[in-house]
Amino acid sequence: MDEPELEKIIAFLDLGTNSVRLLVVRLNTNYSYTILTQQKEQIRLGEGGFTDGLLTPEAVERTVNICGKLVSLARGFGATDIIGVATSATRDARNRGMFLQRLFDEADIEVKVISGEEEARLIYLGVAGGIELTDRRALFIDIGGGSTEVSVGDARNCYLLKSHKLGAIRLKNLFFPNGADSPVEPERYAEICTYIGDTMDHTIQKVKKEQIDLSIGSSGTIENLQQIAHNLYHRDEKRQVMPILLLKDLKRLTSTLCLLPLAERRHLPGINPERADIIIAGAAILETIMEEMGIQEIQVSDQSLGNGLLADYLSNIPGFPDAEESSVRRRSVTQLGRACQIDEIHAETVTRLALALFDSAKKTGLHTFGASERELLDYAAFLHDVGNFISFSGHHNHSRYIISHAPLPGFDRHEIAIIANICRYHRKKIPKNHDNVMQDLDPMAKSIVKVLSTLLRIAEHLDRSHLGLVKKAVFTPADKYTIQLEITCRGDCSLERWAVEADTKAFSKVFRRDILVSVTSTED
Repeated sequence: MDEPELEKIIAFLDLGTNSVRLLVVRLNTNYSYTILTQQKEQIRLGEGGFTDGLLTPEAVERTVNICGKLVSLARGFGATDIIGVATSATRDARNRGMFLQRLFDEADIEVKVISGEEEARLIYLGVAGGIELTDRRALFIDIGGGSTEVSVGDARNCYLLKSHKLGAIRLKNLFFPNGADSPVEPERYAEICTYIGDTMDHTIQKVKKEQIDLSIGSSGTIENLQQIAHNLYHRDEKRQVMPILLLKDLKRLTSTLCLLPLAERRHLPGINPERADIIIAGAAILETIMEEMGIQEIQVSDQSLGNGLLADYLSNIPGFPDAEESSVRRRSVTQLGRACQIDEIHAETVTRLALALFDSAKKTGLHTFGASERELLDYAAFLHDVGNFISFSGHHNHSRYIISHAPLPGFDRHEIAIIANICRYHRKKIPKNHDNVMQDLDPMAKSIVKVLSTLLRIAEHLDRSHLGLVKKAVFTPADKYTIQLEITCRGDCSLERWAVEADTKAFSKVFRRDILVSVTSTED
């Protein structure tokens, strides 16, 4: 695949059984991407189609019409390529040829029908790309309208890919052919769960033999189940970056759902009313999997197959973070920095200097932080100038805002808050506990921000000219009240020295030591 063209725009269309999703992105020349729009529309393509193997005329008409509008939207953004895939409902339809031809003729899109295993692989790519797994092995569960995909993988490899003809719409059609308007008797619900368990038994047994460190669920069904459970049982608790659904809460929820007729189900706090008729079938799939596999809790991701399509596409373009052997956290930081058009050479220089200062400061007893705090400084140093994307004036404040609100897969809210505030205080005033932006941080996090932002301030000063003149900077002991900063530079770095010496008050207030600067020039 060739290098990205100037602001090349690509669209990805995921044609599912219950809904269709559109993702439009601009590929930037600095090997980042910008999301231009994300759209999701309910189509119910599989409604009534799993009983006789035919997509109904109404479902086809509705889907072709909606896809046509989404394609027009993508073209309006300037998309030159639209990559479309279809999953379970189309895959199993005997009249899929007619349907695909109508999409081509009337919606102006060529859609590829993918296998269940390929669907599971793309879901794995999309969801795994949003969490830092490293060496942990995760179970991935995605419950769609027509099928359920199960995979096992870590940050680098996928070891199991399975797809089953079990979906919220498919089961609703099978067990409630006349509609899901009435309450569901316990015996009927148990019958559904038994059917699911029998269908998935081989996969369940294989997964139980794997060493699973965590479980992650995706899809609208699982997301909505978590949202309902949160509203019913944990309303007063703060929402997490990656929400969790407990098996015990799911069991309570399914009992409640089964007691309610459809009209009342639609008004449950947190429920998507458009899913009320299929939510019991979806809940039965998830409860059975968790029960049979011994899973007590599942993290819920908002990533999906569309994110996997994007990751798969970018992985074939050398230069994009997705094509590199790097962690999710590193990829997301690189993506954000590039999307904000940072001076990457300066960012890398400041990062190198900041980490060197961190290491020597620890050796001299200025702090006792370890590898996790060093990693946060690494990312903050790279991102410290993203606020320039808005304006240089007050860019430290803009940096905090951007980092706080940008998608940063792999990080939790606590880590994002620390990184954002380190960047906020890399210039101007030093952090104080009573500052508004520090109020949500615990005492340890505040201490981290104070120390790491001070080290970042010095590192930034050491590349004041953006010429990379400082080759080495280390702290060494001077006496009880003084620390020495030894700088080795190429050529004249008087501007860098002046910047450090002009800001020594910040260092003294945080570390309660004076700082003495010495400079050694070298020709290398």
